[in-house]
Amino acid sequence: MSSSPSPSSRVAPLAWLVLVVAALSGALWWWMIGRPVPLPDAPTSRIACVSYAPFRRAGETPLDLHAYVSPAQIDADLRALSQRFDCVRTYSQAFGLNAVPEIAERYGMKVLMGIWLGRDLASNEREVSMGIATATAHPGVLRGVIVGNEVLLRGELSSKALAAYVNRVRAGTHDTHVPVTYADVWEFWLRYPEMADAVDYITIHILPYWEDQPVEPKDALAHVAEVYAKVKNRFPGRSVMIGETGWPSQGKQRHGAAASLVNEARYMREFLRYAGTVDMPYNVIEAFDQPWKREQEGTVGGYWGIFDDQARPKFSMQGPVVEEPRWHLGLAAGAAGLVLFLLAAPWRRHWQGAKGWLALALAGFASGTAMAWQFRQIWFAARNSLDWVFSLSMCVLAFATAIGLARWVATRLAGEMPTTAPKRRLRFAWMFGLTFYGLLLVFDGRYRDFPLGLFWPPALGYLLAALLEAGRNAIVPTVEERLLSCALPLLAAGVVAQEVGLNPATWLWLGLNLAFAAAVWIEWRRSSRLQAHQA
Repeated sequence: MSSSPSPSSRVAPLAWLVLVVAALSGALWWWMIGRPVPLPDAPTSRIACVSYAPFRRAGETPLDLHAYVSPAQIDADLRALSQRFDCVRTYSQAFGLNAVPEIAERYGMKVLMGIWLGRDLASNEREVSMGIATATAHPGVLRGVIVGNEVLLRGELSSKALAAYVNRVRAGTHDTHVPVTYADVWEFWLRYPEMADAVDYITIHILPYWEDQPVEPKDALAHVAEVYAKVKNRFPGRSVMIGETGWPSQGKQRHGAAASLVNEARYMREFLRYAGTVDMPYNVIEAFDQPWKREQEGTVGGYWGIFDDQARPKFSMQGPVVEEPRWHLGLAAGAAGLVLFLLAAPWRRHWQGAKGWLALALAGFASGTAMAWQFRQIWFAARNSLDWVFSLSMCVLAFATAIGLARWVATRLAGEMPTTAPKRRLRFAWMFGLTFYGLLLVFDGRYRDFPLGLFWPPALGYLLAALLEAGRNAIVPTVEERLLSCALPLLAAGVVAQEVGLNPATWLWLGLNLAFAAAVWIEWRRSSRLQAHQA
């Protein structure tokens, strides 16, 4: 074994501190999301109306123009929903959804029936014709016909063309006395006030999470009340309905608006308490989680349901709520990581004593909890088999990288010098991948999650390796590494600025970018000083 001296008295304690903090942070995070969170109870478990889309199974999507939902599936869904909801809102006449009013009537439910409009004029014609026919056949079950959903927001029709469709449906359903409306984000009613002349009542969407300036959960209900009053004042004497409101249970945090199960439960309970104190018709988005929406809106798009995609309630309307009931699995993953790291120790081991074993144990536990953190994110975010294969492959690579780095760090902390240095090419690959993803976050990050659990183990491993590297073995970082080490913190700081410093994940992202960069900076400075000394 090498007779190289032990790490300096200043560096070694810092390395031990990093390992201990990493292990404790992993345990603490899993423990915290497993604690019951007290919330105010809702006044009732029943909800006036809920958006209904049946596309909750793998492969089901309205983006497939040939998709079809059988009456039997709709019947089963509405039979279950009738236990909690008085009404459902639909968005289209296609895919078999024109059968909803007839089936809802069997269960004593009302329907806000949707007619989908967009750029495709032929499709619009079919929707309008089918909508008029369905409304005429089942007027008694309809609370209203919604002609178009967020068409102005998407910029797919002009207000004039949209009003023409609304007036056509009003004329076609005049004898049924069913009110006709149009639904859009509240700002677009203020931007196109002429639409109010075409409808019987105004339907607005208020989604605090999706606002241009996202609203934190604690302020969400005050925001809803303020917006509702603003629209009522803008259109005096007109009835205003909230056509969509809700909160996502998973996905990327926007500023201070965190997508979480606890926050969804909090918002729904507080909204129901508020709705019970005012004379305000409303509809909640949505009945079931919609996996297909992750294609368009990232992870968060698939998790607005009161029920999950297996039709199971996601939370109760009374009592405490737990963010992650399976939190103990994260600690079990930490223990598994600890064991795997220790099992990797005997291979070509160059140290003796307890210090090396302890360093491996701490690194293994921290890496295991981090990989479990990343796996939990994959569980919610993965859209298809390709996503799963790629994501899990990256996790295996990260775990293997962490094992190699932990063995090197353990050898140094045990007072010995490893015979080989950490692989710089692999570090460059991790830095390149981090830079690429950082660019995506800066320029196209609205729907992208932060893969923190994936990058943190390699980041800390390379940082500790750089700190513990002996001076006489100083390595000169490549030009490419030095360039990336300058770019990484700047990109990460840009992400923090975009979230105005309110998103904790952005600060963790900045931290891991700095860890990778610092590893290069330490080597860069050390090699420069060594070269100057030799000169």
